[in-house]
Amino acid sequence: MKKLSFILLLLVLFYSCNTIKYVKKNELLLARNTIFVDSVKTSDESLNELLIQRPNAKTFGLPLSLYFYNIGNPEGPKTPSKWGKKHPKTYSFFKNTFSEKQSISVAKSAISFNNWFLKSGQAPIIINDRKTKRTIENLNTYLQNHGYFKAKVTSKKDTISNKKGAISYHIKKGKALFLDTIFREIKSPILDSIYKINKYKSFLKSNQQYNDQNFIDEANRLTKLFRNNGIFHFDKNNSIDFYVSDTASYKTNVELVISDRTVEENGNYFSKPYKIQKIKRINVVTDYSYSKKNTPYKDSVLYKSVNYLAHDKQKYNPKYLSQSLFIKPNSVYSDTLRNLTRTHLRGLKNFKSTSIRFNELNDHELEANIFLTPKEKYTLGFDTELSRSNIRNFDISGKFSLVNRNTFKGAEIFKLSALGSYFNSNNGPGWELGSNISLEVPRFMAPFGLHKFVPKRMFPKTKFFAGINIQKNIGLDKQNISLGIDYKWKYNRKKTIQLELINAQYIRNLNVENYFSIYRSEYNKLVAIGKVAAPSIPIPLNISGNFNQIRQYVGDITSSISDPNDARTILNIINRYQIVTSDFLIPEIAYSFTYNNQQSAKDQSFSFFKIRVANSGNVMGILSKQKNENNQSTVFKIPVAQYFKTDIEYKKYWKLGNNSVLAHRTFLGAIFTYNNSDIPFSRSYFAGGSNDIRAWRTYDLGPGTRPPGLEYNIGSFKFLTSFEYRFDILGSLKGALFTDAGNIWSINNSDVIDESEKFNGFKSIKDLAVASGFGLRYDFKFLIARLDLGFKIHEPYLPENKWFNNFNFSSSVLNIGINYPF
Repeated sequence: MKKLSFILLLLVLFYSCNTIKYVKKNELLLARNTIFVDSVKTSDESLNELLIQRPNAKTFGLPLSLYFYNIGNPEGPKTPSKWGKKHPKTYSFFKNTFSEKQSISVAKSAISFNNWFLKSGQAPIIINDRKTKRTIENLNTYLQNHGYFKAKVTSKKDTISNKKGAISYHIKKGKALFLDTIFREIKSPILDSIYKINKYKSFLKSNQQYNDQNFIDEANRLTKLFRNNGIFHFDKNNSIDFYVSDTASYKTNVELVISDRTVEENGNYFSKPYKIQKIKRINVVTDYSYSKKNTPYKDSVLYKSVNYLAHDKQKYNPKYLSQSLFIKPNSVYSDTLRNLTRTHLRGLKNFKSTSIRFNELNDHELEANIFLTPKEKYTLGFDTELSRSNIRNFDISGKFSLVNRNTFKGAEIFKLSALGSYFNSNNGPGWELGSNISLEVPRFMAPFGLHKFVPKRMFPKTKFFAGINIQKNIGLDKQNISLGIDYKWKYNRKKTIQLELINAQYIRNLNVENYFSIYRSEYNKLVAIGKVAAPSIPIPLNISGNFNQIRQYVGDITSSISDPNDARTILNIINRYQIVTSDFLIPEIAYSFTYNNQQSAKDQSFSFFKIRVANSGNVMGILSKQKNENNQSTVFKIPVAQYFKTDIEYKKYWKLGNNSVLAHRTFLGAIFTYNNSDIPFSRSYFAGGSNDIRAWRTYDLGPGTRPPGLEYNIGSFKFLTSFEYRFDILGSLKGALFTDAGNIWSINNSDVIDESEKFNGFKSIKDLAVASGFGLRYDFKFLIARLDLGFKIHEPYLPENKWFNNFNFSSSVLNIGINYPF
């Protein structure tokens, strides 16, 4: 029976994998396109993009989307009655056994199922002579746009197998056209003078090969130049013309003609020279709405020669709103300043819409009207979630949030959120409560005039925040209090700078006696050593709530240990216990620089770079004179975390065509402590997980070549690099192949750190863990659901056979994630 089922499955697959299944007689399935330029085969992507018809999309060389389409039937019935005629026995069976309503429902389901295959798959691409002709026209246009006006393009269609064909395009470029002398005729004197000053920036140069894009770029440059110098009415479509002379000699003169402004009065059109126009006055309506547009203004304020108007009471302080206005009264009109004003006002996140309109007062003056439609002042939100896991039998959580816009009449945004959860687990009930507040101010709030160092055009923002979180019956029952001040500004479109002037956190553990219940591997190591070193000492069996006995047990067996390795293991356990259970005060100051040249969300070829440098406890450590028993600086007997931390991340994306992308990421991070300080657990590095080295679970790997076994493995140095090839499979279903490599190490000179954990420069390259695997992603438009299966390639902790020792499904790790890993 199993053999029969297997044979049937193979038959279904073979049936769907017949690529010419729905190719009609006298039709050819397009299997291949080839382009020859001057008899040389080329794979130039700019030429391939001009092809109207391309073969069916392939994944690993197979047209999977076509196979999926072939499972359906494009000529299948479209209505239940037609389906019943084609499947009379099935239709009659459901009609006689149940009812006609049921048979109609079955028919609709079958039709929908068939349509799903057709819509999700890709229909066979049939060679179409009309589309081949359009491709030739595209190629000819492309060549002419690049100066090859004598180029010739032909095509040839070949049958390569049964119902399969190929098209070859043959291009003979001929000689290219070059620019000779460039003349200009600019009728408006003011335009001519502006042009002369900026002539050296022209995209058109003598002895330059003809390229249509250079003419487009030059027209755009001139438009931007003139409009940024007060020529409000300038329009390239009506004013700029390029004339190219005879092309027989493959050298051409270019004449640039910029005509005067065309004006209409009483149905008559005439020309007049362009004039520089200034903005005489500016009106800002702060509560504009379409329904009130004809009602009078009840409140008006004049501030720095700008009129701030409101239909009701003025709710925005002109002093602060004016900082978003880059157009000024009595200044020359500029497109750049107009766009910057609009962008800055939108960035305040206080207005639904922002409109800037200009009225011409005369040939030299304009009036600017800015219409702002405010968002609702208050926004309330409430989210709930009910879940269950292998740890929590029942978990219900809720979050309440409040947003108050324009809190102090300066377009500030105040946010308050409160969250809580209750759950029941095998260890009993537990809960978590938390609250966060923040105030985002759209300007720099700094003393001593420091705000002057960051121009307003860089969108400076100041953020104040504070939060508290309390846990019960979760781990060590942490209390977490945080507060900070954050400055952020955009140096330019690609560069962003962030200064975390204060990012302080206080971490307090309320239930340290539960340590060995959570970190059970530590307890197991103690017991294993104790059985050998001091077998007569009774082992504390009740881990939970029996911390004092375990501590006493550690003291008893330590005096009996003779093996230095066991003694080092005990010291490791004690050291790790002190780090994890210690309360910490973390007063951090950090600086971040981010570079991102991505043009838009659709841009798939771009680079990203970020560096963050942080220091904790430097100032507070100097001010504090108190020390604890470990000679660490303290404040109110709380250890102050003292360290320098640097994180560097680089990402690069390459678009490879056919909706495929190669993505790369490299991360390097290090923490250096001083004054005998420990590294807080929350600031340490870890390896593994859905966004890291995907063949190991979170916290499973490292440090160095230390064998896994601890619940939480952390380090003070980390290196990670990943490559991922992303491609389309079927509709919204996408795939990926990835390789991850990296590890964590310890760079602290502690006596209790094992040699296997330490970083030893370039020698530690051999300690890199390497993983590879594949993934599936489904694009829901608003988010991407992700499944990645990682396989272990190199396991640095194995004593021998480190490569491909556990390269199998039983040792693989399935990661579930949201959106791309990087």
